[in-house]
Amino acid sequence: MMVADEGKGAGMPAGTIRYWAAAKAAAGRPEEPYTEATLAEALDAARRRHPGELVRVLKRCAFLVDGDPVGTRDHETVRLAEGGTVEVLPPFAGG
Repeated sequence: MMVADEGKGAGMPAGTIRYWAAAKAAAGRPEEPYTEATLAEALDAARRRHPGELVRVLKRCAFLVDGDPVGTRDHETVRLAEGGTVEVLPPFAGG
């Protein structure tokens, strides 16, 4: 028998969050899946999974969603796609 509430439900995107440099060290892994619909929701879920240093690191990060810079857009308005990728980029010394 299938449980209707398994996972996040039908129609929710599934993709990958990739952590770089200090974010990778703080998360303890190079990447992990997301199942949230917006960047804000995916980052909130990552903060819950990795409390502590990652929460602090994310405040300084830039984000790319499917290769496009998020910039100053409100993370609530940035929709995530099925099979998409979120790149978490802390500031890099030396550019």
